[in-house]
Amino acid sequence: MPMKSRIEQYSSGVISQRWTLLLCLACFCSGVFFTNRIWIVPESKSIMVMTTVEAEKQKLISEGCETKSSQKKDVQHNPKGIVKKAANTYQAMQALDMKISELGSELVAARAANDFILNGYPLSKSIDLGNIEPSSKRRYLMVIGINTAFSSRKRRDSVRSTWMPQREKRKRLEGEKGIIIRFTIGHSSIAGGILDKAIDAENKRHGDILRLDHVEGYLELSAKTKTYFATAVSLWDAEFYVKVDDDVHVNIATLGEALVRHRKKPHVYLGCMKSGPVLAQKGVKYHEPEYWKFGETGNRYFRHATGQLYAISKDLATYISVNEHILHKYANEDVSLGSWFIGLDVEHIDDRRFCCGTHPESDRDEYEQQLLSMFVVADCEWKAQAGNVCVASFDWMCSGICRSVDRIKEVHRHCGEGRMLFGRQPSEVPSA
Repeated sequence: MPMKSRIEQYSSGVISQRWTLLLCLACFCSGVFFTNRIWIVPESKSIMVMTTVEAEKQKLISEGCETKSSQKKDVQHNPKGIVKKAANTYQAMQALDMKISELGSELVAARAANDFILNGYPLSKSIDLGNIEPSSKRRYLMVIGINTAFSSRKRRDSVRSTWMPQREKRKRLEGEKGIIIRFTIGHSSIAGGILDKAIDAENKRHGDILRLDHVEGYLELSAKTKTYFATAVSLWDAEFYVKVDDDVHVNIATLGEALVRHRKKPHVYLGCMKSGPVLAQKGVKYHEPEYWKFGETGNRYFRHATGQLYAISKDLATYISVNEHILHKYANEDVSLGSWFIGLDVEHIDDRRFCCGTHPESDRDEYEQQLLSMFVVADCEWKAQAGNVCVASFDWMCSGICRSVDRIKEVHRHCGEGRMLFGRQPSEVPSA
């Protein structure tokens, strides 16, 4: 190859390397320039986003502070408004509580009615629907259940002839004073037998017997008490439910006055409160088979009302109705009732007018008994003379009026309130 051509080739190679360096430098500068622009833009945006978030936070905080400060100003300048709001809230809570209680009672009534319909007894035969008003129509002051037995026909007649109004007077008592009175009895071990037919015939004549879904028996009084309260709650919406024995004299108006004093109190249990000894010895009256549950021998029962007459408020009767299948039954019915309220927030009201004494029965002949009555004034009699009429009267020795069929008229004459239930001032016998 000639020398000239080699020199030209070398020269052209040198020129291309220079251009290469220039191009590399230009690319580097361009890259730096554009890269800085790309970095700067996201950074500024992030700063703007953070600034916006912080601004929103500051706005919320400022608004919150303004709200709190305005609330403080409202509290300072309008304390009556706060008190009014609190009072309205309390009233709303009370209304809600009453509504819940009413719904609970309606549920109990519906459940009991459903049981009656499914079992076909006693709704189909034993309850006189003509004498029962649905609870949705009105509210009664009290329901009085007179505990009786198949063999106590004469006792029932003696009560009807003294302190229990009959026929139209009884209907007026229900309509004007809101007081329901019924004898309470279950059925015999042979349902539909001669004993049940006799009670049905008696009820057809008088219309004052409430049949219970219960097998009668003296040792089953605790179970009968539960059934009575459950049945009464399902049939009548009353403020109080009363249980009384058929050998006890009752002054109905005085009983109503005693109960109405406590009508605004919840969980009320009224009667003559006592705490008798737990009798462990077999064969004695009121023997307690489960005496060991009450501690050492010689211990006494918890405080409870005597079984001759007691009253409970509707919420307690509803409690018994709902829980009747799990409430324990002791041998003595009044002990059982007291035990059901242990652990509950129940107010025990000891009213000695619920257990006034009458002239005790003795072995003297009728003349000597009359002489004794002339010189010894019975507890219920002198209280009636003093204006402090008793609610219930009976002989402690007999746990009722001794020979009540023969003597209840005498007790009624000496210890009765002596006032007509109708024609009295409304304040004397409160209506429901």
